[in-house]
Amino acid sequence: MELNEFQHWVKDYYEARGWSELNIFTRIGFLAEETGEVARAIRAIEIGRDRPDEKTNSYEENKQELVEELGDVLGNITVIANQYDIPLAEIFAAHQDKLLKRYQE
Repeated sequence: MELNEFQHWVKDYYEARGWSELNIFTRIGFLAEETGEVARAIRAIEIGRDRPDEKTNSYEENKQELVEELGDVLGNITVIANQYDIPLAEIFAAHQDKLLKRYQE
């Protein structure tokens, strides 16, 4: 899926589910929660969870969990970008430009 297509899909999907009606502070809370889930997924890959109430997953299962959690983070970032009419491509370009200017050799 292309970047613009994804951004439009998120907008349409979240609107259809009523999720776009949530205020931006609620959305930031969801983003923080999803970021924690990314951390948990990375921990499972790197050092394991060591919890008797959880089964130990294979590397591929843990990696798939990470992919899904990164998608959740990207979805929340996309909703925030949509809130302020910012194309994801503009975010990517601005980030690249900022780093290139900051770390010129």
